[in-house]
Amino acid sequence: MDNNLQEKPHVRRKRYSGTHPKTFEEKYKEHNPDKYKDTIEKVISKGSTPAGMHISIMVNEILDVLNIKPGEKGLDATLGYGGHTRKMLNCLNGNGHVYGLDVDETEIAKTTNRLRNMGFSEDIFTSINTNFANIGEISKQYGPFDFVLADLGVSSMQIDNPKRGFSYKLEGVLDLRLNQNKGVPAHEKLAMMTKDEIIGMLVENSNEPYAVEITNTILKWRKSRKNIDTTSKLKEVIEESLSFLPDNKEKKDIIKKTCQRVFQAIRIDINSEFEVLDSFLYSLPDVVKEGGRVAILTFHSGEDRLVKKAFKEYLRQGIFTEISKDVIRPSAEECNRNPRARSTKLRWAKK
Repeated sequence: MDNNLQEKPHVRRKRYSGTHPKTFEEKYKEHNPDKYKDTIEKVISKGSTPAGMHISIMVNEILDVLNIKPGEKGLDATLGYGGHTRKMLNCLNGNGHVYGLDVDETEIAKTTNRLRNMGFSEDIFTSINTNFANIGEISKQYGPFDFVLADLGVSSMQIDNPKRGFSYKLEGVLDLRLNQNKGVPAHEKLAMMTKDEIIGMLVENSNEPYAVEITNTILKWRKSRKNIDTTSKLKEVIEESLSFLPDNKEKKDIIKKTCQRVFQAIRIDINSEFEVLDSFLYSLPDVVKEGGRVAILTFHSGEDRLVKKAFKEYLRQGIFTEISKDVIRPSAEECNRNPRARSTKLRWAKK
């Protein structure tokens, strides 16, 4: 028999202990949303995000702000899972074009394939693997644009994948890079930073009140030649740093919030997120057409301050004709359905 005609041997999926899958890899139904729609809806209805997915935030509010019309050309500067892009493409009704940028080589390939399977061909959608700091160069080739969206949050596919090291809740290598093919992972940089650099990173990127205590523990581990190379070890460092706190109900919550701030601070540093946002905001006026609209989602105060400051300055200069006076927040209903939306702030501008 011709080997080419032989059927491929069936490969059984990996079994898991217990009645329900627990690890990221074991949740095979959640990784296949088209086949297991009921499972996906059940997970979402409980206020959780299915493994390998990302639930787009404030979609209706963004579409209201951008007011997309057929025939227009737009830019999704942070493509991610493609949820916002899909909705924007629907608004074009087959006439126009959306360009989507993403620095993550792995996820942009998945998202491009996903959108192609939904019927969005190269005639209406183009994905580009680049950092959104480079919108100036992108605009020279494809712009300027009628509408621009930037969602500054880290996608759930990255947060929930233990191999990426974004969450203290999941055991994995302490990496935290958005593009794992560039730069050094977080554990390597943390092993090289000075005391002042670590304190500065924690304070500037997340206003960490225990920055000194955490830094001293990191240096203590380094002196003892104990590697802080996994998420669980960094969490252990934080717990050790806060061991002086009284053992009561509040301590558990303090440790949780400190872990969130520390991981955020390191992620911002590893990916130069403030510098990237500065570059994006600097190029923004030249990227947007006259009459164009911009929407930006931020997830912590540092980002929001930079966006607010830039928008006000461009309004003062007469570059923008109108900006949002106040931030727009997600509804209580959306926050209940998707807890990761709670810290979101939306600001908009018109040129």
